[in-house]
Parts: sequence; C-alpha cells; structure tokens
Amino acid sequence: MVLKKNRDPKLYFSISEVAQMFDINESTLRFWEKEFDIINPPKTSKGIRYYRQEDINSVRLVYHLVKERGLTLAGARQKLKDNKETTIRQEDIVNRLKQIREELRAMRDAFDAFVAKV
Repeated sequence: MVLKKNRDPKLYFSISEVAQMFDINESTLRFWEKEFDIINPPKTSKGIRYYRQEDINSVRLVYHLVKERGLTLAGARQKLKDNKETTIRQEDIVNRLKQIREELRAMRDAFDAFVAKV
C-alpha cells in the first residue's frame, strides 16, 4: 500500500488528517501513542492533538513495522528499541522503492498508451 502523499505546507495536522494519510482509525493513532513513546504529538489544554511532521514520520515508521511488515506491537517496540536508526533507514528505503515502482508503472502505462496510438 502506498501511503497518501502529504504535500500540504501546513505545520500542524489534526488526528483525523493523519488518520486519513495512513488510512487508519483515529483510535489506532491514540492507541499507538500509548504503546510507542516515539509518537508524542503536542496537545492543547483541552487535549486536542496537533501532529507535526516529525510526529507523522514516527507514525509512518510504526505503520511500516506493524501494517506493512506484520510485526506485533511488542515486536515493533523491540525493533525500535534494538536499533531505531537501522529501522528508520530500512523504512526510508522501502518507501523510496515504492515510489520508484509507481513511477515505473506510470512510465510503462504512458509507453503502452503511446504504442497503442501508433
């Protein structure tokens, strides 16, 4: 699954916006906040969460471990505890490869459309 691109120049995002980016429930985000200390968006005095880009990156990492790689929550916590930097690099590589695959598919489709016209 390719995550929905975040090209918005906004500095802060609501929990519903972040949930939509990852196609998950808001309750999942709240649960992950409790389970993973790397997800810690600031909250207003009324408890409203505002996710910054760094928080979204942390959600992306947890999403990768749990949803894409299929680790349990305990397994994902252990992976982050054991070697967070390597895990982040691996997730970055996987995301870049997904982008490249999508670009190649678009090029193939454009080429096929061109050949069909000729």
